[in-house]
Amino acid sequence: MTRADAPTSRRSPLAFIAARWTPDPRTVRRAALAALVMAVVIVVTGGAVRLTGSGLGCPTWPKCTEDSITSTREMGVHGAIEFGNRLLTYVLCAAVGWAIVAARSQKPFRRSLTRLGWAQFWIVMGNAILGGIVVLVGLNPYTVAAHFLLSSALIAVATVMWQRTREGDGAPRPLVGKAVRQLVWFMVAASVLLIAVGTVVTGAGPHAGDSSEVARMPVDWETVSKLHAVLAWIVVTLTFALWFVLKAVDAPGGPLARTRELFLILLAQGAIGYVQYFTDLPEVLVGLHMFGSCVMWIWVLLVLLSLRERPGTAAPEVAVPAAQEPATSASIAGPR
Repeated sequence: MTRADAPTSRRSPLAFIAARWTPDPRTVRRAALAALVMAVVIVVTGGAVRLTGSGLGCPTWPKCTEDSITSTREMGVHGAIEFGNRLLTYVLCAAVGWAIVAARSQKPFRRSLTRLGWAQFWIVMGNAILGGIVVLVGLNPYTVAAHFLLSSALIAVATVMWQRTREGDGAPRPLVGKAVRQLVWFMVAASVLLIAVGTVVTGAGPHAGDSSEVARMPVDWETVSKLHAVLAWIVVTLTFALWFVLKAVDAPGGPLARTRELFLILLAQGAIGYVQYFTDLPEVLVGLHMFGSCVMWIWVLLVLLSLRERPGTAAPEVAVPAAQEPATSASIAGPR
């Protein structure tokens, strides 16, 4: 190897791939979407582990038992369910890895996209370790709540990356006034609080995640469930108020469409929540409610991201998303 070849030999594998492959913009978008979908899937399957009482199906970590990496026939269906969920972590890592490679290989190079991909990777690694701690401490409800909240952070980063693949790298330009943006931030804060209280409802509720005696959070489950419902109504009210304000100021189609979609998702999620409450928390409805929580959180973020546009060159075959439509009223085209 000559001295001239030395810099090339020291390049990272990502740089090596990027030098030889330029993905289509649609490929980058699909990679980001795949990472987002897998982030939701891992939450839903984790909920299935809990709702089937398989949380300690593999009683230790990182192995499934002291002597076996995989579940054994003697462990039955609970061991298979818990080990299957662990295997899905590798699928999630593969999806995030694909998103990182695609973002790194895009031309021109977009550092912001690559950083969002790596942020997902480190969140996945942290959550994998936290998941192991959850098993080792016997499904302590506080660690379970932290596990779900970190998964919600992963969904947030994946959503931002997916949206950024459909935008340019120019400076963000507001599509609505400051008062509207403040209202949306109030809605985001209320949504975060709603999700956090939801983990307390789970931690105090009857679905402990295992058939054995598992500690629960020392709060009254009925009271915290009612607080969760109140917060849900606050988010619904803020969403409806946002839709009304956007209509009143003749806002662009993107924010209006995302807000309308969020309102419908919230109504469906609320209906599921009330039905499961009055039917003694059947496992299927609880799992569906967890999925709805992920979808709601994604759309809350999409509403927030739709309030601005980033100029850039779009692929000619791809239609401009609704969130990037130009403002239709000069009064809302910039900060007030």
